[in-house]
Amino acid sequence: MKLNRIEKVLMNNPLRASLQRWYEAPLLEKLGDRLEGKRVLEIGCGRGVGIELIMQRFGAQEVYGLDLDPDMIDLARKRLSHYSPERVHVMVGDVTALPMEDGTFDAVFDFGIIHHVPKWQVAVSEIVRVLRPRGHFFFEEATSQALHRWRAFLDHPTTNRFTGKEFIAEIEYQGITVGGNFVERVFGDFVVGVGRRNERIFF
Repeated sequence: MKLNRIEKVLMNNPLRASLQRWYEAPLLEKLGDRLEGKRVLEIGCGRGVGIELIMQRFGAQEVYGLDLDPDMIDLARKRLSHYSPERVHVMVGDVTALPMEDGTFDAVFDFGIIHHVPKWQVAVSEIVRVLRPRGHFFFEEATSQALHRWRAFLDHPTTNRFTGKEFIAEIEYQGITVGGNFVERVFGDFVVGVGRRNERIFF
């Protein structure tokens, strides 16, 4: 679901960008690997701050960004216009129906988007589908506890939400191994980690 007006303000301001740049990205890099020469997808790319970080900090060669909101994609195109069109691609799209073939990406980034998705398990299955075997899934997610705390201001789905451990359990069930490679922050409000897609997935 799209962000409401308050969430757009919260997600598109210098403070949020600074948090993403100076805390979330370094933590994800510590938990994962650099991505030189790799092809990467960011779901819910917003105005393109995450794509810049994936290029600059993680060293990705080619990044695709996808967002449900056309306004955000317009902002991302403007922000990222100095990059070669062969390296950066942004588009309107739905994480529950990714317009990419199986095994397209070496890594997928989720900077706090999946908790917005009503059928979030479907989003996870799509991420697994487009990842190559041994590809990385970098995630930073808000849990049901955080959503309950801020429910008066934010517009999120109210059912089928997850704790940090439930989120980890689901992505592992669907074929991404995390193990202990994650941390919970703010008394369980957020879960941050990196997993790897299994070589083979059996259902």
